[in-house]
Order: sequence, then C-alpha cells, then structure tokens
Amino acid sequence: MAADFAEELKNLDATLTGIETVLDVEGLRRRAEGLEQEAADPDLWSDQDRAQAVTRKLSSVRGDIGRVEGLRRRLDDLIAAFDLDDEDLMAEAADQLPAMSRDISALEVRTLLSGEFDERDAIVQLSAGAGGVDAADWTAMLLRMYTRWAERHGYTTEVYDSSEAEEAGLKSATFLIKAPYAYGTLRSEHGVHRLVRISPFDNQNRRQTSFAGVEITPVVEQSDHVDIDDKDLRIDIFRSSGPGGQGVNTTDSAVRITHLPTNIVVTCQNERSQLQNKAAAMVVLQAKLLERRRAEEAAEKQRLTGGPQDVSFGSQIRNYVLHPYQMVKDLRTDVETSNTGAVLDGEIDEFIDAEVRWRRSAESGAN
Repeated sequence: MAADFAEELKNLDATLTGIETVLDVEGLRRRAEGLEQEAADPDLWSDQDRAQAVTRKLSSVRGDIGRVEGLRRRLDDLIAAFDLDDEDLMAEAADQLPAMSRDISALEVRTLLSGEFDERDAIVQLSAGAGGVDAADWTAMLLRMYTRWAERHGYTTEVYDSSEAEEAGLKSATFLIKAPYAYGTLRSEHGVHRLVRISPFDNQNRRQTSFAGVEITPVVEQSDHVDIDDKDLRIDIFRSSGPGGQGVNTTDSAVRITHLPTNIVVTCQNERSQLQNKAAAMVVLQAKLLERRRAEEAAEKQRLTGGPQDVSFGSQIRNYVLHPYQMVKDLRTDVETSNTGAVLDGEIDEFIDAEVRWRRSAESGAN
C-alpha cells in the first residue's frame, strides 16, 4: 500500500509540475502585477468597457495563481505526511488523495484551453429540433442544465432572448455565460443533443425521441474588428412576449436584427428598454459573425468548427436516455453515467473535461 501511495504521489507531483510549467506561474504573477497597476489608474473607469475587461482579466489571473499555489501546498502536505511515516498521518493523507487527484486533473484540463478565443465568455444558443412539443420541452431542460452548471461554479449568466413554444417549453433561447475560459470550456458542447423518454405530453405514455441544437460562440472583443455596416442591417422593433417584469410586455422594446448579407437573425427582448435590447442583440450578432469568419478560415485549413446542424436522428453528439433505462452517453468520448438526474441538474463537468481532452487530441492529430 505504501509503495502504491508513493507512486501516486510521484505521478501527481509530476503532473502538477507540468501544469506549473505550462501556466508559467512566475509569468502569471508578473501579469497580475501589470494588471494591478493598470487597475489602479484613476482614469481607467472613464472607459467602462476597458475597466471591466481589466478587472475581469485580473480576477482570472489571480484565480489561476491561487489554484496552482493551493494545489501545490496541499500536495506538499501529503508528501510530507508520507515522509514522516506516521500511520495516522498516512491514513489521513490517503483519504485526501482522491480529491487531490480530481482537482489536479481538473486544472490540467484548464491548461489544454489554448485556442484563439478559448479565454472568452460564451454565448450559448439553444434551438428545438425534431420532436414537436417534446423537443421544445427538451430545449427548456437544456437551458436549465447549463444555467445550473454555471451556478454550481459561481458563473454569471444573462438571458438575451427566449422564445416560448405554443404548448410547452422553448423554441429557442440565447444566453451569455460570463466566466474565464467559458468558451474554451463549453465549445465542444456545440452539437445536437438527443433525449429519449416517456413523453409527459402523450396520453398513451409512449416513448418519444426529441432533439435540440446547442451552438456555442465566443463573445467579441473590440480588438476583433468585426465591421458591420449599418446599411447591412434591418432592425425590427416589436412588443416583447412571454413572462417578464412589469413594463416588459407593455412597450415595443424587443429588437430583431437581420444581417442582410448573411441572413443571420438575432433577437433580444429580455431587457426593459429598446436601447438595451439593441445593444445585447448586437453583441450576439458580432459573435455570430466572428464565428462565421473563424469557421470559413478553419474550412480552408480543413478543420471542422461547427456550422449548420441537422437537428434530427443520427446527428447527435450525446444521448440522454430516461427510458427504458437511465443513461447519458457522449458519442465522441464514450463517457457515460446512469445518474441522469444529476446531469440534468448541471453536473456535466465529467463530460466537459473529457471533451476538452478529446478535442485537443483531435486537433493535435490534424496538425
């Protein structure tokens, strides 16, 4: 047992040392100092967007430093306990080893997020596919799953738009997840998600298969230079629909923007004012245009980055089966679990971590 314990500690130490090298902890400290000086500039807050970007980057860098340093302290304590050769200390250290291993593995996944836009916030768009009312209900379930995942991690979400279906559920929903590396973390969730269950909308209790599409795009920053000519836009104003606070549904505040050259349409109706809805819709439009440009560049290099989805049978990346058995399985990584309730309540980190490793492996093989 002692030999196994020593070997596992040795492997964890080697993994953490590799993480420290990749993240360049000393470089992170220097970057934090620079951002702290920038944040202390009294003129910074005259530009709200820049100020928020600086403070968020500073928070992200500090978080990375804190996670690495915390894991190093914990691992050094476990190694010291083993070196003392005290049975009680070794037993206590052995109990902490599984959590230590999980936390180092999770941080290792973070080091794999090195794509051009991986550190950005993420815009998530859900759309009901084949399956009628069950597909609309499934879309609402996915919205809850992703927002619960964000809540579990302390991430902020902001719903830009949601379109209710006639009977139940949602035709579509668009929302923002604000978090360091949100796009890199979630971008392999892009694809078709398939649900199999006894339909609560079928009075004969028949099994129903339904589909929903998930689209992940990075938030655009000023440096991305996504030029949009006002002449290329058609802006429609209409009255908000669906649930909302007092005043939301009584004025023509909802905004629909159509980008005429690409026929991309975005809608925002969850803010109280027309100006707020227009600003939010432009954020989504810029993100979609940036993703379109990135997809075109990637296509030239023969790399797949998503694109139009056939939201029907045979196109799914993950199956969620609630009947006749309980199973969620990702068809790319083969990660699966029978704890479907936990997954639908936002416990999807195991799937996400495996996706990040799978994507990195696929990208490495393509280069």
